[in-house]
Amino acid sequence: MDQTQTPVTGSSEAVNTTWKKKVAVFMVGQTISTFGSFLVQYAIFWHLTLSTKSGVVLALAAVFGFLPQAIVSIFAGVWADRVNRKVMIIISDSAIAIATFLLALLMLSGVDDLWLIFLVMAVRSVGAGFQMPAISALLPQIVPTDKLMRVNGINSSIQSSMTLLAPVAAAALYTSMSLVGILFIDVVTAIIGLSLLATVTVPTLERASHSEKPSYFADLRDGINYIFTHDLVRWVMAIFGIVFLLIVAPSNLSPLMLVRNFGSEVWLLTVLELAFGVGMVLGGALMAIVASKLDRIWTIIGTSVAFGLLAIVMGFTTNLILFYSLFFFIGLAVPAFSTSATTLLQETVEPERQGRVFGFVGIVMSVAMPLGMAVLGPLADVVSVEILLIITGAATVLIAVVAVMLPAGRRAMAAAHASTGKAQEN
Repeated sequence: MDQTQTPVTGSSEAVNTTWKKKVAVFMVGQTISTFGSFLVQYAIFWHLTLSTKSGVVLALAAVFGFLPQAIVSIFAGVWADRVNRKVMIIISDSAIAIATFLLALLMLSGVDDLWLIFLVMAVRSVGAGFQMPAISALLPQIVPTDKLMRVNGINSSIQSSMTLLAPVAAAALYTSMSLVGILFIDVVTAIIGLSLLATVTVPTLERASHSEKPSYFADLRDGINYIFTHDLVRWVMAIFGIVFLLIVAPSNLSPLMLVRNFGSEVWLLTVLELAFGVGMVLGGALMAIVASKLDRIWTIIGTSVAFGLLAIVMGFTTNLILFYSLFFFIGLAVPAFSTSATTLLQETVEPERQGRVFGFVGIVMSVAMPLGMAVLGPLADVVSVEILLIITGAATVLIAVVAVMLPAGRRAMAAAHASTGKAQEN
């Protein structure tokens, strides 16, 4: 176990010479491991699609693939504040790798029952639910506070790049070696990622190293109470949830609008996804470059308004090139929104509570978008996608403006600027 230390503050010369190496090793390991997970995610869905051709099976796959993560996130967040976060990531990633390895062996022996695939998907989802708050809360421990925005921007760009490369790589591998081969590749990438992570020294929080600490459920209650009573955290969570709920329209219904209005050729959909993906990659890169010059809170508000305005314009457009361009700019704005919100929470929340806060963020992200699709998806068969884009876009702009004008919003903004000022002083 790593020795108890305080989180990185960026004030020590020794820290300045070592933190970049730590972060580089950590991010390379996570990138390799996550890329393998992306390959499996695409390959399993393609396998189920081609082997069953059943919408019910795909719906169940979505449930087993994402619901467990949402359920365990808040409980995992509590553990992330009670144990060494590096150890927590290693254990959860190892569990995912073992489950994937066992599935590969069983499929090699001819056992490929649906329930078995769903079970492994659920295990992988639970593992991801434990990892997410631990990873988000670990970064501030090894990154100086004044460099968090830049590192989060780089990480966002890397994640966006994988969303572009993973489907292409998965398609090539699936046609040449099938699902089983990709499962083994994921196990190998997990081992590489875990090996790199094991070399990174991550401090154990002082409260986690104490033999006497509050009970698990006392920590859970404290975390929930903190989230709902802290002005800034509550405000960021609300914006997060609302934007993720409403951004479903331009992100998930735009392909439907494209098919209905411009044609059903596969290349049209491919270009649309590429436009969004390239936008996200460039957006993450830009955040890494200009992060230090941006005001966190105004970036969150500005990108929220941008999402709404872009959705409204998309609802009125009849030009294919303009349609693609608007989708590109939505992708460009996503890293600015998510990076600013994540960094603001990392700078504001005490280290000993960050696991619980990011566990709650995981729930918001896992639930808001499926919930939005559950409402907007059926509506898209009753009214045009264009109307839904205009309505959700207008609602997003209105909510962003109201969020600034309300007393709670003004208090949150004041707290954000105070928090950012302290982070920069450190």
